[in-house]
Order: sequence, then C-alpha cells, then structure tokens
Amino acid sequence: MASNLQIKSKKDVTNLLIRDFNIMQLGYDFMGYRIPSRNSLSFHHMIIPHDECRRLGIEHSGYLYWNGAILVQETSHTYLHLVGECDRFKFDIITSEMIVMNERGYLDKDCLKEINDCLMAFELEHNGELNSKGKRLIKSRWINERIGFY
Repeated sequence: MASNLQIKSKKDVTNLLIRDFNIMQLGYDFMGYRIPSRNSLSFHHMIIPHDECRRLGIEHSGYLYWNGAILVQETSHTYLHLVGECDRFKFDIITSEMIVMNERGYLDKDCLKEINDCLMAFELEHNGELNSKGKRLIKSRWINERIGFY
C-alpha cells in the first residue's frame, strides 16, 4: 500500500502507484493493457473525476493514491473514457474492479478477467459502429494491446 511519502504532485502519486503495483515488472496496467513505455502511463481518476475534484477544491485535484489507477494513455485510458460515454453501466463495472485492485494493493487476475469480459461485451455490442468523424468507434489497437485474462 502507499508509503508514508508526502505526495506533492500528480507525478509523485503516479510514480508511487506504478511502483507499489509493480506495473513495469508485470508489463500491464489496471485494465490488462501492454505497456509500451513508462512514459505512456497515466493516472486515471476512479472515484472522483478530475473535473469534479477541481470544482470541489479537493487536494491535488484528486491525484490521490486511493482515487487512482494506472492506465496506458493511448489505449486503455482513452478507450475507458469512450466506454464511459457510450455505456455508463460497463464503465462503472470496470471502475469498480479497478477500485477493488487499488484497495487490495495488487493487480488481481480475477478482476482483470472481469474487465476483459466487460470490454469484450462492449466490443460485441458496438462492432462496426462509426464515430462522428466517420471512423471506427473501437480502434483495433484497443483490442490488440489488451493481454486478456481468461
């Protein structure tokens, strides 16, 4: 779990989560996505969204250990926000699984399987759909970069 280190910035808490959850050693993030590089990782607000944290004046704009999950920015993080826009129910399931892992202090394979199952169901439901720019709603790399826990 979190050390007694005084967290002063987004970077500090992100690095602490990366370290404590052995993200680089495992090679995947809180949603089971391959990590291309450490610089590709980002902090995802799980419980209180970033905008709400700022509006409420929450310390460090919500970049707090208990409020965070580490995701790959260009794959899992972007994809999760799309899921949230299209299917709030599935977004909430994925978020709840990440919260469980944060509370447990490790990336649990059963939770990752639930996330993978949820994403696969989302993909089946939205297969072939186009976004407002006429491009595929679900990018192939969002499927291909996921390790998939079965």
